Amino acid sequence: MNENPKKIVLAYSGGLDTSVILPWLKDRYPGVKLVAFAAELGQGDELSGIEKKAYASGADEVVVADLRQEFAEQYCFPMIRAHAVYETDYLLGTSIARPLIAKAQVEAAHKTGADAVGHGATGKGNDQVRFELTYKALDPKLKIVSPWKDHKFLDDGLTDRETAIEYAQKHNIPIDQSTKKIYSRDRNLWHISHEGAEIEDPANEPNWENCLVMSVPVEQAPDKAEVVEVGFEHGNPVSVNGKKLPGHELIATLNEVGGQHAVGTTVLTENRLVGMKSRGVYETPGGTILYEAHKALEQLCMERDLYHYKLQLAHKYAEIVYNGQWFHPLREAMQAFIDQSNRVVSGNVKVKLYKGRALAIAATSDTSLYDLDLASFAMKDYDVTAARGFIDLFGLPMQVRGLKQGNPDTAK
Repeated sequence: MNENPKKIVLAYSGGLDTSVILPWLKDRYPGVKLVAFAAELGQGDELSGIEKKAYASGADEVVVADLRQEFAEQYCFPMIRAHAVYETDYLLGTSIARPLIAKAQVEAAHKTGADAVGHGATGKGNDQVRFELTYKALDPKLKIVSPWKDHKFLDDGLTDRETAIEYAQKHNIPIDQSTKKIYSRDRNLWHISHEGAEIEDPANEPNWENCLVMSVPVEQAPDKAEVVEVGFEHGNPVSVNGKKLPGHELIATLNEVGGQHAVGTTVLTENRLVGMKSRGVYETPGGTILYEAHKALEQLCMERDLYHYKLQLAHKYAEIVYNGQWFHPLREAMQAFIDQSNRVVSGNVKVKLYKGRALAIAATSDTSLYDLDLASFAMKDYDVTAARGFIDLFGLPMQVRGLKQGNPDTAK
């Protein structure tokens, strides 16, 4: 495995890091062939002219794969069914995309005859783990090239984004960044994240005017609320306002309406897998609407003990996704349980959008467990006297303890 790679499939975004890496790899491995692999995941116009840019930066081949529908339906939707949220705020937009990109890289390596795959993630971030765990899971024989962790990369003076910009300018590599304003952004269909610049210091409020891309600042959101209706089948979103849509179009539709109302913007100081804390701004307008709607439908349709246990699993599931273990057998086994639980989660939910808030205001389902007669204060068809025996038995252990041991909080 110490032999130099002959052909590398590099995860290429057209951003600063991977644009610099392409020519650097040519110098590092004389004669190596480079395949720039770009995944279309719904990042807007960021892929515009990416083939030309990749060739100009040193690529021998360019592969652009449209993965939007697969991303939505095979990655985002299972995560919705799990209702996974990392550290109460992060809807895992970057985390969930990396395994798909890495999987597609491995497939591209097989098709192009490459013996290595590579990425531009730094040695301090989470993405290095997400990419490399997927490579290892899907084809352990492929060499892994990660220049930010290569000492020679550092020896060449490439230690941060500022020095990378200088390297790009020196080698006439086309980039959009400057040393005056540096946001590190990752955008896809599900979200956009922002790090760096003033965001990096937790003492600073983010510069919303410069930062936000998918959403408006909450101060600029309309003064009138809007209601959107989302339809679900077995835990999967299938329609918006009665119109059935493929997954990627459904998310894009909700991104647009949610962004107009400043929905789904959060500031999070998170615990990275590699040990340090980092601070970022996340915009997930469509995902926030879908999570709110899905939650309302689960509450309506799912049996109590099943729902409570699933809530416990959601926390672990989120950690697994965050840590890049999408292809881990534990995630796959948990998914089977989650999908079974979501068989009954079908129906329609109305979500009100107003000034940054998405609130489920109404839900209907043919599989609802809600019984209006039982839930009302009327005593029809409900034997209230049964409650006495239930409480006696349910509270018996606490009663015995009080009689035999007393309660340390009330003991004199």
